[in-house]
Amino acid sequence: MANAVVETHEEGTMIERATSGPQKMMQFLRDTRQEMDKVHSPTRGEVQSTTIVVIVTVFLFAAYFEAVDLVFGQAIDQLFVYLTKH
Repeated sequence: MANAVVETHEEGTMIERATSGPQKMMQFLRDTRQEMDKVHSPTRGEVQSTTIVVIVTVFLFAAYFEAVDLVFGQAIDQLFVYLTKH
C-alpha cells in the first residue's frame, strides 16, 4: 500500500515538472528582457578614452618589464663572469 502512495506522488511530481517547464521558460525570458533593458552601450567617446588608457597601460608595462629584464640580465651576466673567473 505504501508503494502505491509513493507511485502516485512520483507521478504527480512528474506531471508538475512537465507542465512547469513552459512557465519557467516564459519567466526566464521575461527576466532576460528586464535585464537587457538595463544594459547600455558605451558612447564613441567612452570607447575611445578607455582604448587610449589600455594602450598607454600596455606600453608602460612593456617598458617596465623591459627595464626589469635588462637589470636582471646584466646581474646574471655579471654573476656568471664572476663565477667563471675563479
